[in-house]
Amino acid sequence: MKKITEKISIIIRTKNEERWIEQCLKKIFDQSYDNFEVIIVDNNSKDNTLQKAKKFPVKVVKINKFLPGKAINLGIKKSKGTIIVCLSAHCIPVNDNWLKKISYALKNPKIAGVYGRQKPLSYSSDFDKRDLINLFGPERKIQKKDTFFHNANSAFKKKLWRKIPFDEKTKHIEDRIWGNEVINKGYKIIYEPDAPVYHWHGINQDMEPSRCKRIVNILETLNQDFKSNILENEINPNCIAIIPLRGETLNIDNNFSLLDVTVNQLKKSKLIKDIYLATDNKKSKKIGLKAKIKVPFLRPKNLSDTFIDIKSILTFFLDRLEKNKTVDIVVVATENFPLRNSSMFDKMINKLIKNNLDTVIACKEEKGSIFIKKDNKINKVNDGEVPFKLRSQDAFTSRIGIACVTRASSLRKEGNLFSSRLGYHFVDNNLEITEVNNKNLSKQIKEIIKITYNNNK
Repeated sequence: MKKITEKISIIIRTKNEERWIEQCLKKIFDQSYDNFEVIIVDNNSKDNTLQKAKKFPVKVVKINKFLPGKAINLGIKKSKGTIIVCLSAHCIPVNDNWLKKISYALKNPKIAGVYGRQKPLSYSSDFDKRDLINLFGPERKIQKKDTFFHNANSAFKKKLWRKIPFDEKTKHIEDRIWGNEVINKGYKIIYEPDAPVYHWHGINQDMEPSRCKRIVNILETLNQDFKSNILENEINPNCIAIIPLRGETLNIDNNFSLLDVTVNQLKKSKLIKDIYLATDNKKSKKIGLKAKIKVPFLRPKNLSDTFIDIKSILTFFLDRLEKNKTVDIVVVATENFPLRNSSMFDKMINKLIKNNLDTVIACKEEKGSIFIKKDNKINKVNDGEVPFKLRSQDAFTSRIGIACVTRASSLRKEGNLFSSRLGYHFVDNNLEITEVNNKNLSKQIKEIIKITYNNNK
């Protein structure tokens, strides 16, 4: 069997793919076949996609008016290889032989293109799992009449592309249009299951949730190869913690403060790389520095007004921090909850990553009645009078200050933190959500905090 020696150009189209691009590129540059180049065709990404991509030796091409076929054609025009590989930015090669396997069949001049397998992840929706499992099976196929082709994971010869480029006017399925053309001209297409990638979303729109879930459950029990996997992070995300603090920290005694307690809790995390204090107070800054956390600047006075929301403070702080380095995940904790369990931070970070969430908040299930007052009218939110086990709805309360884990990208977006994929960390112990401030800092609470702090040192 002859080896491939030709130069391969890998085209990756991107738009706001910071969550995936680094893992994608890491897997590409770990390939056993190394005669390749990578060309990023970026459609005005507003996040850290390009900053992460430029950690690798890639060529970046900008496209303003994006159309899928036009973007691929543009990338190919800038390429030097004789073989072209298209890969979605959110597709992660499964192994280090992916590039060899997807390119090898192109040695046959009768083969127009090769597309590889796409495998779901554990947090892919049931609809996407169903579609990916059904469409991308374990058996290799030579398509003589079937025009299906998929550019999320594909390869073809540049020589053929010069004769049959991708349609630059269509907004969708440029790959299927191309597949139809090459099949009609007498070429063949190969589906190569030995060139797999992880792909977190599917190729069709989600439909009929309950029916889909039943189908997925059956499929996953039929064959271990169909089982969806958790994608382990090849590259640890840059996870930081920010402690928002207005004014002076509350002292417990002459030896330590509530800020010291919170810092101690965050330092027990194995996943948080740096802890920052977002304060407007010089004394609090001094205490933070003594506790060996980072206080790069004082926040401006206009961000300490009582009407300023916590997201505005975090967004301002993140913007300043990212002038030097990019941040992936932000953990938020205020000093007002000194009895929280420090293990919650890593549990919440892991939930965020493994379930592909945007934000995870700590919350407490409420068994009593909850009321809301608006315009001097009081309305009941939940059925607090109904026995707990018979209720048709559950009610939860949460405070960001207890613990909140969010993507840095969520902080950069307009709107609130709870407007997208949201996860929950349930707190069972009422002590953990006890809020401490000047008004309720009694001797008894001080003693409880002292004992807890000394036991956790």
